[in-house]
Formats: sequence, C-alpha cells, structure tokens
Amino acid sequence: MSAGLAAVALALALGGAADDAPAVPGETHLDVRAFRVEKSQSGPVTYYEVAFEGDEPYLHAAYRPPLDTVTMSVRLPDALRRGVKKVRWRWRAVTLQEGGDECRDGKTDSAAAVYLLWKRGLRYHALKYVWSAVGTKGAVCAKKRNPLTAQDTTILRSGPPLDDWVDEEIDPTAEYRAHFRGGDPAADVPDLVAIAVMTDGDDTRSPSAADYAAFTLVY
Repeated sequence: MSAGLAAVALALALGGAADDAPAVPGETHLDVRAFRVEKSQSGPVTYYEVAFEGDEPYLHAAYRPPLDTVTMSVRLPDALRRGVKKVRWRWRAVTLQEGGDECRDGKTDSAAAVYLLWKRGLRYHALKYVWSAVGTKGAVCAKKRNPLTAQDTTILRSGPPLDDWVDEEIDPTAEYRAHFRGGDPAADVPDLVAIAVMTDGDDTRSPSAADYAAFTLVY
C-alpha cells in the first residue's frame, strides 16, 4: 500500500464534506455518496462506485492491478465533529488479495480499510481498521510517528466470510487514548475530523474488492 496517511490528508484537503447538519443526541448517518476520491497529479482511475441494495446505497470498491491506490474520504463539518461517542459502519469483503497482511513488509494491502482521523495542530492522527486477507486478527502494527503524522493499523477482520455484511462499532475517544495517549482515561482528545476508506492490492499485485455502507456517528 503506497498511499498511506499522506493520501488521506490530501483527500481531506480536496475532498467532499458531509452535510453540515448540527449534531444532536442520537445518530447522524453519513451518505456514502458524500465520499470523494483523492486528487493526485497522476490522475488515478477511480475504482469505486455507488451501488444499491434496495434503497440503501453502498460504496463498492474493486481494485485491479496495476492501478494506483485511491483513497475515498468524507470531511466532517464543524457541527458534527465534537462529542462523537461511537462510529458505526457495515462492510463486506468480496475478493481477498493474495497474501495481504498489513503487518508484513511488502504485503500491506487491505481488502477493506476504514480510517478515523483527528487533527491536533498541524499533525494528523489516524487509526486504520482493516479487513485483512491473512493477517492475524487483533494485531496492531504499521505504527508511524513523525512531526506531521501518527498512525496505527489494527486488523479488525481477517479472511472469510466473503460476501456477507458485518457490522462494526468503534469508540473513537477510547481508541484515540489507547493508541496515542498511553491509555490515559482523562487525556484530552481532539475532534474527529474525517472518515476515509481504501481498498488496494498494489503491493501483492492482485485484485481485491469490498463494500462499505451505513456509516453512522452516535452522540
């Protein structure tokens, strides 16, 4: 995977934002049609498309080598950033690339990946949750720390089932503190600024595909 956090940050700078509706106690649903592709000088081919099951839209990603990796993101407007207690989404792996394992150098492809992003000053903090082909479920790796970026990758799912929707729920405040503040339960946490998704197969040079839907912020 060659895009990384820099690609997500670029997508945030140039991509789309969710509807600027005020957050209220309860749930705010993010329309997958608000996600926007990363812009780059190389002009990557967009291998994502919006599809429907009944009335529900979902984002379908189907990577084929030798395409460049593309990241899709949605920036949260100010009214939606503060006080997010849970982030929920549904995803399903459709095609697992050959030997993809985010914890092995040269194999860091994900059938599906969801990023949660915060920004403190000039530094982006990202937690990347992946559906791996063969990686160890629960493993945390690919830790990056430098003056402009901080990122950890967690293998949330690995291997089958394929073609079945799976629901996920993350507590972003607890996760941020665990990964970036040493687990301090009283540590200050910046506002959540964006959500991004990525399906790729450029390291393993193999196809991968997945679907994403039902992104929800719980307040």
